[in-house]
Amino acid sequence: MIGVVIPAHNEGENLAACLAAVACAAAHPDLRGESVYVVVVLDSCTDDSENVALAHGVGILRVQARNVGLARATGASQLIASGARWLAFTDADTMVARDWLAAQVGLGADAVCGVVSVDDWSAHTAAVRERYERLYQDRDDHRHIHGANFGVSTQAYLRAGGFSALAVSEDVALVEALESTGARIAWSALPRVATSARTDPRAAGGFGDYLRSLAAPAWKPEAVG
Repeated sequence: MIGVVIPAHNEGENLAACLAAVACAAAHPDLRGESVYVVVVLDSCTDDSENVALAHGVGILRVQARNVGLARATGASQLIASGARWLAFTDADTMVARDWLAAQVGLGADAVCGVVSVDDWSAHTAAVRERYERLYQDRDDHRHIHGANFGVSTQAYLRAGGFSALAVSEDVALVEALESTGARIAWSALPRVATSARTDPRAAGGFGDYLRSLAAPAWKPEAVG
């Protein structure tokens, strides 16, 4: 069984599209009918995110933490207990490609770090988009780490100790732990997702704040990661 974890904090406006895309990926023929179980981890939600998740027939877990690392770890624990051999992670404001899961498991690695594209640049200036695209490496052997496009075998995840309860960079910490255990990591452009460039990101210090940093008047290429 393949498990998919989606943390959500007040994502009612975006969650339906995310879940529809994940359902499409779960039905990809290259998965050869393997079951896919999706769990949305509702973290301190006060909107209709739970109703959206239930309407799509996925599993839900509730936490009160405002901590994406803890949310991802909670979902992973539930899926491992249910027998998942592979764990895939994305975000509620993200649309995965139809072959997203098939591409991850098909690489034969212990873990997969995929790439992201931005679905709509209208909230940002042309300069922000140009700066982002100048720096971003949309190719194999990149070194980008995105919780919105990450997969790992259950065995490798457990050896590395899983996600830490970090409010930001929980994905980076896990990849570093995986590397320390000797895990085989595929830095691949095959698994693809399109994510939001909104100006009200849910996680401070995450992708949204990185995009906002590109708009700074004193921006310099060497000043951003």
